[in-house]
Amino acid sequence: MKFKLIEEFKEFAVKGNMIDIAIGVIIGSAFNNVVDVLVKEIFLPPLSFLTDGINLENKRIILRHAVVEEGMTKPEEIAIGYGKLLEASVDFLIIGFTVFLIVKLMNTIRKRADDPADQRETTPKNIELLSRMTELMEKQVSLLEGNKRDLKE
Repeated sequence: MKFKLIEEFKEFAVKGNMIDIAIGVIIGSAFNNVVDVLVKEIFLPPLSFLTDGINLENKRIILRHAVVEEGMTKPEEIAIGYGKLLEASVDFLIIGFTVFLIVKLMNTIRKRADDPADQRETTPKNIELLSRMTELMEKQVSLLEGNKRDLKE
């Protein structure tokens, strides 16, 4: 039982799944940093300018104000901090749109690569071989159909 688990793990690691996951995590982390800068340094300053300098992060609805008596705060302030939710929503929209654009670009490149007639991208060998096999099979079918017609006549 113990050795079977080790063998399964080796198979998992050798197939590349673990490496694919690690690469995804690393790229995701780097992408997170890029989006963080994009949101905070590119999109939020113009939004802040348009809203006359309002800082979304500190926006909240105060349900109960704190009371200061003799230098001590008695009861603590209770507030709903909706500003961070708005900021997180903007982050989410930007990330979602950016991922959409990247996937769209990758799909365009993949379609070009999968089309052997399109020479803008290098077609993978397996697609070239399948395309060649399809062409040969179509020729074979046309030859067989031609022979079939000749036999009927």
